Amino acid sequence: MIAVVVVGIGVDGWDGLSPTAKAEIEAAQVLMGNARQLEMVPGDFERITWPSPMLPALPGLFEANRHRRVCVLASGDPMFHGIGSTLVRMLGPDRVRVVPHPSSVSLACARLGWAVDDVEVISMVARPVELLHPVIHSGRRILVLGSTPASVADLLSERGYGESKLTVLERLGGPDERVHTDLSYVDPLHILAVECVGTKVLPRIPGLPDEAFEHDGQLTKREVRAISLAQLAPVPGQLLWDVGAGAGSIAIEWARVHPSCRAIAIEHHPDRAERINRNTKTLGVPGVHVVIGKAPEALTDLERPSAIFIGGGLTAPGLLAACWDALLPGGRLVTNAVTMESESVIAAWHPKLGGDLTRIAINRGSPVGTFTGWRPHMPVTTWAVTKEAE
Repeated sequence: MIAVVVVGIGVDGWDGLSPTAKAEIEAAQVLMGNARQLEMVPGDFERITWPSPMLPALPGLFEANRHRRVCVLASGDPMFHGIGSTLVRMLGPDRVRVVPHPSSVSLACARLGWAVDDVEVISMVARPVELLHPVIHSGRRILVLGSTPASVADLLSERGYGESKLTVLERLGGPDERVHTDLSYVDPLHILAVECVGTKVLPRIPGLPDEAFEHDGQLTKREVRAISLAQLAPVPGQLLWDVGAGAGSIAIEWARVHPSCRAIAIEHHPDRAERINRNTKTLGVPGVHVVIGKAPEALTDLERPSAIFIGGGLTAPGLLAACWDALLPGGRLVTNAVTMESESVIAAWHPKLGGDLTRIAINRGSPVGTFTGWRPHMPVTTWAVTKEAE
């Protein structure tokens, strides 16, 4: 049984609605939405303006009106960063009917002549501007929702993309629609279009240059990091623990693979933890959660992960056992050892759990007088093991 109808409405209001959308609204007994949306609709309804905060109040609102015909007004396409998605999660898909309106992204692409399937869309609504970093590449087109255009311009300039073209599209679909490049004043109802122009490349594939990270020497080197990430096998939506995170490079590269990849970096040195936070912002994954504490004690009460990387503290009593117990069935554990003591821990556990052992030896070319020679790095023993699925 349908409990609620969600109707998308644009800046053009009632006149821009389809006959189907108007009929759904006219059949309602209760109309919910924000004040601006409710004012756009004529008729004799009980009108409920969203309270603040809205999300905690929703279950009570719909329970109180469960025997009445409820219509919810939403901006544009309700299933695109909108209330429609929230209500489907809360009430179930069989109890929500959605009547969409063109989204701001569709309207913006229509005005700009951009293909919708060829743009990156980033929502800045209550989110940090640093989320833009992973999608900034020369020639790419980005649509930014809920941004402060000046902060986007500052980030682009700091990144070396100051020549990028920024276009503001205001009140799309309405009679006072405006498309311009003046960032000094921007209407709150806007979308920002960015055409990236620059040369600095930060690819999404794991193995960023070591100099991309701020660190004090506690950093999983580029080649070993790329191998470790391949063994960890990032999957969208899964959670990683980066234990003994150092500069946070493994957690950061995991999170950069896909926007839904989540990571917790556990680091017991407060100064390193602060450094991880700075690196997450610089590299566009400010959602990486940093826990300051010493493992295994710091692992208590954390959400169970699908993958664990142990970069430091492997010899701490009980650490490996705690990580293995916390790992979800089917999850992957990867640890690297550069000392005999750490290797002895791996040697004791490998016969019990199996997995793959790899010895990595890296030699980098460097000047030897006027010539070039090879300088070896300390060899790294990598152990990767998958926990059996239940």
